[in-house]
Amino acid sequence: MSEPSHLHAGLKQRHLTMIALGGVIGAGLFVGSGVVINETGPAAFLSYGLAGVLIVMVMRMLGEMATADPQTGSFTEYARKALGGWAGFSAAWLNWYFWVIVIGFEAVAGAKILTFWFDAPLWLMSLGLMMLMTATNVFSVTSFGEFEFWFAGIKVSTIIAFLALGTAFVLGFWPNKGMDFSNLTAHGGFLPHGGGSIVTAIVVVIFSMVGAEIATIAAAESDDPRRAIARATNSVVLRILIFFVGSVFLLAVILPWNGTETGASPYVSAISAMGIPFADNIMNAVVLTAVLSCLNSGLYTASRMLFVLSGRREAPSQMRWVSKRGVPVVAILSSTVVGYLCVIAAAISPDTIFLFLLNSSGAVILFVYLLIAISQVVLRRRTPPDEMIVKMWLFPWLSIATIVAILAVLAQMYLQEKVRPQLLQSLLVWAIMLGLYFIIQWRRRTTDVVHTAKVHKVNRVLVLANKTVGAAELLDELQRIDRAGEAKYFVCAPAHFVDTGVTELTGSVWVERTSVEEARNRLEQTLSTLRAHGLSAKGGFGDRLPMRALEYAVAAFTPDQIVISTYPQDSSPWLHHDIVERARHAYPAIPVTHVVAPMPAVLV
Repeated sequence: MSEPSHLHAGLKQRHLTMIALGGVIGAGLFVGSGVVINETGPAAFLSYGLAGVLIVMVMRMLGEMATADPQTGSFTEYARKALGGWAGFSAAWLNWYFWVIVIGFEAVAGAKILTFWFDAPLWLMSLGLMMLMTATNVFSVTSFGEFEFWFAGIKVSTIIAFLALGTAFVLGFWPNKGMDFSNLTAHGGFLPHGGGSIVTAIVVVIFSMVGAEIATIAAAESDDPRRAIARATNSVVLRILIFFVGSVFLLAVILPWNGTETGASPYVSAISAMGIPFADNIMNAVVLTAVLSCLNSGLYTASRMLFVLSGRREAPSQMRWVSKRGVPVVAILSSTVVGYLCVIAAAISPDTIFLFLLNSSGAVILFVYLLIAISQVVLRRRTPPDEMIVKMWLFPWLSIATIVAILAVLAQMYLQEKVRPQLLQSLLVWAIMLGLYFIIQWRRRTTDVVHTAKVHKVNRVLVLANKTVGAAELLDELQRIDRAGEAKYFVCAPAHFVDTGVTELTGSVWVERTSVEEARNRLEQTLSTLRAHGLSAKGGFGDRLPMRALEYAVAAFTPDQIVISTYPQDSSPWLHHDIVERARHAYPAIPVTHVVAPMPAVLV
């Protein structure tokens, strides 16, 4: 769109590939795995395997929906379409809440790592890290992708190096070292705390894998979202199997599960056990990279959630303001402010306010995953088979099993006394957000009733149309809406090769370019027609997907009326994809009018 609220497609395929590869590797793996090994024993890698299966299922379900309909809001849009506005609202705000607290937590964690090398106040180093990542995100989405590319590259390279060296070590391909797997059965056996400990540990393990879904959000700001999402979804199985299960298995073989070596960072202890010099410096640097990567991704994800919510009028309108580089600056800065507040809370009230913030975000990502899973079951039946590039395996049985597994993990959290506060406080946060949603809806309905009673006037009309933009039926509808002729109009013409009708006129190589040219020509003709009738009109040609084009246009123009013009049902690709109802569902506060224009005798 030509308006300033358009996110730029600044992420390249290499950025998305590395974001997908490194998205699930955080400080939780490098540090938290030691806690899991201590509490589970050598079988800890099985806990990672089971948690990994759950993440893979959720990502597969999300990948199916995202490749069929790439959206900036990703899973929040699918929850809204499948379950209603309350689901989309709560999924977006829960995800935002989770990541802004992660931002503050990771800033504190990164500052603590820096104390290994620098003697400076913790708050000052936390502030420095926050400012660095804020600048990265505010500058451009490309700079975010570039930083994440190198951060993720370091994490992935470290894990691969550890897997190679660790495998050589345990197999005896090491100086003065023979094959040795004794730590798997020594010190109390393979399951020293019983089989139940494997299931219990899943609650801790699953949170170290959070982040895989970021790739589906970031893909919307790339040139080829479907291809990027399909790659990320298809590779998640291999990533979790190798990076998590493989490396934790090696840790259990190299180190005794009940030793003090697994306490702080088992990777440092394992590298030291192999006799590699400067292990502490190397791994601390890698963990710092993982922390910065998580902080960087968290700020990106939180800001995009605010951007989407603002477009739905469920967050302040300022959040959709975009810089000339296509970055939602206000949304980024607002999310950063919450991160600063978390840092302050960690400094002045670590055992009360900061602890509550951490606990209250503990289960929210599971709520989001639950909404993703349920949404996929609902939307699968509404999606044409030819649009599903990625499909969930064994539908609906694996989808239902995934939903049951998420509910089982939540039940397990309630049964564990140590993590029960996380579940209860997270439920409280969800309840508050649902309450806010219904309050907002009630106020809107009240305002609409009062407004309708006082004034029957529309000021800003958004027209979504392509071939039908010059139809007499559309002009009649616009004159009916604005009898006084005082409204301002914005015409959005999606540049889709089917809607523009260029496929039969040009070769496939030139379809994209010709589609844009055709959309631009039709837009100019439409604006001339509207202006000839005395209407104040401007416009832009949008994304080839009509719902994405509409999203950008709504965010840019902030209309109080939407008019969608199509051909009749049997001749309209838009109606085949239920565009009108999806628009009404996505923007419940904005009246959406549908105009049907007759097919012309000859298609141009």
